Amino acid sequence: MSDVVLEARGVRKSFWAGKRELPVLRGIDLKVREGETVLIYGPSGAGKSTLLHILALIDRPTEGEVLFEGRRVSDLTVSRRARIRNRNFGLVFQFFHLLPDFNALENVMLPLLVGGIASRRAARKQALQLLEVMGLTERLHHRPSELSGGEQQRVAIARALITRPKILFLDEPTGSIDTETASQILSLLKKAKAEFCKTFVMVTHNRALVWFGTRVINIVDGRIVKETKDASVADKRRTG
Repeated sequence: MSDVVLEARGVRKSFWAGKRELPVLRGIDLKVREGETVLIYGPSGAGKSTLLHILALIDRPTEGEVLFEGRRVSDLTVSRRARIRNRNFGLVFQFFHLLPDFNALENVMLPLLVGGIASRRAARKQALQLLEVMGLTERLHHRPSELSGGEQQRVAIARALITRPKILFLDEPTGSIDTETASQILSLLKKAKAEFCKTFVMVTHNRALVWFGTRVINIVDGRIVKETKDASVADKRRTG
């Protein structure tokens, strides 16, 4: 895991309320290496999701820079950042953002079809494979309104993985589901990591989930206050 695929250098982010500046990130330096599961952990309002949005090129920093595969990308135009994001990143959010008029299979196929990446036949084959991994072979033709919250999140994860992204970003992926379903989702993510995407960046405020990370970045008030490597081992020792 020596190859740095994503890096933040001196990242700051502020928002404005009238003439009042509201700093959210206060100088973040972070490297993500291929094969890592980096878990960004901290209380609500700490700046976790803001940092993820900047790392995933959804938003731009007020100061500092983001590098992807050694290239500075944070100051590119909106369209060029979108192109990099669509080809290299997968995104999963707390709320599923599935298209209500499409069934599970169609929702998963969509990124390949819209991007012109694959034919409909090839997209269908890949979508079926992912939905099988997610345990949804019996729910292919159900629309989001006919699926449980956990099933919708599994569809969203399959959709994020279908482009074979270099990095999968997850923003509170278990925040809208119950504890038992969340555990099942994390087990599926571990399986998906081994088969489809090696590098994860995940945001959570839930201390119970830190075992999922190979490295945990603790953020408080927009600053990194602690970093723990081999978090899964450390957490097992703590709870064992």
